[in-house]
Amino acid sequence: MISTNDFKTGVTIEIDGELYQVVDFQHVKPGKGAAFVRSKLKNLLTGSTVEKTFRAGEKVSKAHVERKQMQYLYNDGDFYHFMDTSTYEQLQITRDIIGDKSNYMKDNMLLDVAMHGATIIDVELPNFVELEVVETEPGIKGDTATGATKSATLATGATVQVPLFINIGDVLRIDTRTGDYMTRA
Repeated sequence: MISTNDFKTGVTIEIDGELYQVVDFQHVKPGKGAAFVRSKLKNLLTGSTVEKTFRAGEKVSKAHVERKQMQYLYNDGDFYHFMDTSTYEQLQITRDIIGDKSNYMKDNMLLDVAMHGATIIDVELPNFVELEVVETEPGIKGDTATGATKSATLATGATVQVPLFINIGDVLRIDTRTGDYMTRA
């Protein structure tokens, strides 16, 4: 059990059998009445966000979420296959859990998989990945002063906006949180 006074961003709690992660919280002490904690919680299974108010000091169940480092092997269309690097057990994760993260996943990449018991909650990407450009318009020499951008398709199929000097075969550093081009690798 955890007290609502101990809320921190990122803490995982269990309410009515559902898993929630604390996104934001605020301790409020009004002039009259008892103090309370106003919180914004993200449901880890559905992805929806709810706002909930707790009495100060109220106890809620803290969920035990285990993070394992796993190696992404391949995608067969319906499932993404991962391997636990310590036990060599293979695991299948559905497209619903992976979502848009597949745009930044390369074969044999090490990722953190968050699990609650035997239920897979999330796959966590590193903040930055390096991916090769497989398709883009050719760059025009000397046209770099305007700050203009063009579309580039990466080896994973993702499309990002890049500066005009980027060419096919360049390896780019991409921010997985925003999907933005950072620099050439």
